[in-house]
Amino acid sequence: MKKIGICFLLMLAVSAAQAQWNGKNCAVVLTYDDGIDIDIDHVAPALDSFGLKGTFYVIGSAPAVAKRLPEWKAIAMHGHELGNHTSFHPCDGTLPGRSFVKPENDLSTYTLPRIVAETRLTNTLLESIDGRKQRTFAFPCGDRTIGGMNYYEPMRKDFVAARGVSAGMPTPQSADLSNLNCYSINGQDANYMIGLVQKAMQTHTLLVFLFHGVGGGHNLNVNRGEHTKLLAYLKQMEKDIWIAPMVDVAGFIASKQTGNPQ
Repeated sequence: MKKIGICFLLMLAVSAAQAQWNGKNCAVVLTYDDGIDIDIDHVAPALDSFGLKGTFYVIGSAPAVAKRLPEWKAIAMHGHELGNHTSFHPCDGTLPGRSFVKPENDLSTYTLPRIVAETRLTNTLLESIDGRKQRTFAFPCGDRTIGGMNYYEPMRKDFVAARGVSAGMPTPQSADLSNLNCYSINGQDANYMIGLVQKAMQTHTLLVFLFHGVGGGHNLNVNRGEHTKLLAYLKQMEKDIWIAPMVDVAGFIASKQTGNPQ
């Protein structure tokens, strides 16, 4: 009887771990950065064809935003999140490999009031498109400080969470909502991406993908066919994987960490 009781408790523990992500084994978030034409032309239609929802981190000043506002509105109406990726995508131009950073968009010359004002301006723009108050933020280039100060802190209450660029698969309890982990994809194939999903399923953790170009449109790119294979796998495993926009998953994590149900 004692062995039966121990086995039963172990089964309950495994079941609880497997169901800790909104009743699923793990959570997967598909994020796409910069608000580019490819998001409208390739990505959103692909997600919609599989009935999957993602997060598009939009740069407020991006040409594809100004020219295609009705299409971004349609993306939001289909259940995708329009996340905030600042107004001008400032990155620290003093770091190695940052020759692409224009002087006017060099984060090292910014002030805290400037980045906060520009980011809140993008929130206003996005709300005018999708009508939503809640959304998440993504740090351009993963840079998070100005003069040694974390610039997200003054606007933490403006967002549900922020996504960084560091790799990792956290549990609901260990996730850092001010710097959520992700895996940046640039040239990897479907086997690599599906392998990450399988690891998240085994460890009952959160996996966030960071994409830029899908089938072109950006110097950081993933083959369109490989991306489609990933989506097909996620759809196939949907009964075990919670696939949702970042704002929904981050809200769920926050409720777990505070003990307040959504």
